[in-house]
Amino acid sequence: MAQVQRMSRLLVKTLRDDPADAETLSHKLLVRAGYVRRNSAGIWSWLPLGKKVLDNVSRVVREEMDAIGAQEVLLPALLPKEPYEASARWEEYGDLLFRLKDRKGGEYLLGPTHEEIFTLVVKDQVSSYKDLPVMLYQIQTKYRDEARPRSGVLRGREFQMKDSYSFDTTDEGLAESYRLHREAYQKIFARLGLDYRIVSAVSGAMGGSASEEFLAPAAAGEDTFVDCPNCDYAANTEAVTFALTPVEGAAHPAAEELDTPDTPTIESLAELLGVPASATLKNLLVKVDGEIVAVGVPGNREVDLGKLGGHLAPAVVELVTAEDFEGRPDLVRGYVGPQGLEKVRYLADPRVAPGTSWITGANKQDTHARNVVCGRDFEVDQYLDVVVVEEGDPCPKCGTGLKLDRAIEIGHIFQLGRKYADTFQLDVLGQNGKPVRVTMGSYGIGVSRAVAALAEQHADEQGLYWPKEIAPADVHVVAAGKALQTELALDVSEKLAAAGVRVLVDERPGVSPGVKFTDAELIGVPQILVAGRRSGEGVVELKDRRTGEREELTVEEAIARLTA
Repeated sequence: MAQVQRMSRLLVKTLRDDPADAETLSHKLLVRAGYVRRNSAGIWSWLPLGKKVLDNVSRVVREEMDAIGAQEVLLPALLPKEPYEASARWEEYGDLLFRLKDRKGGEYLLGPTHEEIFTLVVKDQVSSYKDLPVMLYQIQTKYRDEARPRSGVLRGREFQMKDSYSFDTTDEGLAESYRLHREAYQKIFARLGLDYRIVSAVSGAMGGSASEEFLAPAAAGEDTFVDCPNCDYAANTEAVTFALTPVEGAAHPAAEELDTPDTPTIESLAELLGVPASATLKNLLVKVDGEIVAVGVPGNREVDLGKLGGHLAPAVVELVTAEDFEGRPDLVRGYVGPQGLEKVRYLADPRVAPGTSWITGANKQDTHARNVVCGRDFEVDQYLDVVVVEEGDPCPKCGTGLKLDRAIEIGHIFQLGRKYADTFQLDVLGQNGKPVRVTMGSYGIGVSRAVAALAEQHADEQGLYWPKEIAPADVHVVAAGKALQTELALDVSEKLAAAGVRVLVDERPGVSPGVKFTDAELIGVPQILVAGRRSGEGVVELKDRRTGEREELTVEEAIARLTA
């Protein structure tokens, strides 16, 4: 028997207007419908209706994780510094970590993710290959000190996450664990009713090799991904690659210097010379762990600093400042060129291929050079995909122009390999009696983020319309005013609950039918059952919240329909 939730007793306060600080649809509606309440920047309370939705998402995740043989645990959120110091993430996470000290001066953090701790748990509990493979997971609160928490529960400083980890003795075993998780994620997001894409990704601070993201397309998304309209290629923009194609056989004149006063920018140079920006070579100076490095890209493209940082991690990448040019006469601000650079490592995007000719800085004030050829006049120390991806860039798989879209990251899976096993010397005794280094996978789902993503994708002008699997109730029964209607609404609610249907009934006295209908639309339970003007005849109205379709039914017909 399910429980009947009465609106008269429910802790819920709906709002007619959007919160002043709300920017995204999910932020507006989850607050207005009484699902969450803001405590401070990036910190949210889940109210009764919101907690039910959050728990339903967790239930679906838990059921599918259990189905692939993963075992649930619960590890602490308050963690000692030492494991994260050993993995170097105490420093790599930087200001994102919440750090604290106990009364004795011991240093701790609030866990942003738990690779280190899971590795140590398995190291303590597992000693033989016979104990593997094993997959462990938890659904737990995580913490990240976001500089600008925003968009409600989409980007908070405290959030709910499912993180799981696989432990295998072989790469083939890791591939199988990865496959199981990938298929489980597809089932989870399908059950939740999310529209999603699986895209290639980069691992970032997590480490490891193979990596895929599960993205929910939404206008509020903070991730940009590319999608090929001609083939199945899809990727996070930071994972998009461009093939290095040398230009062979082209004859180029010798490089020559040009007098180009007051042209420190690509725009001013292109205008003076009457050439497209794509004919110029942009050379961005950055510092990599304090060392000045030049990055070359075509003049009509921008350097993606996130991509660059991902390629060079764990090194810290930052832009140079005016002070960095002091004492460096070889670096002329606004007129840097790769030819003749001394003591500066030169990185370049693959578009700066051997045999390509450029107009670029001549390393002299108010002077540029043309016919500067890669491979003849300068060499590239390392090629990296570092440009900001643009709509129409060629698909790495088939060459068709790519499409750009915004999305919310709802899941991420990694083949970590042996990064953390090496750090903590996680070995088991192999079949031959010798130690075998364990290989790992890491798999995350943003549980609270999934609620926000669902709110973004399942809403209209009136409010939310939750998929049945995760809605706070199956049916919202509305008593449209009078005692007879209230009596019928309560009677129908009890009969539905007895049949296992989850019921939210609005029998609030003194509340107008208009307010009740508005609240029902806003709250977004999949079915709305109205005990209205024909209650005396035993007739009610059943409305599908998503489609808006209405139908008058007898009480018996309505109960039969909702319990089918």
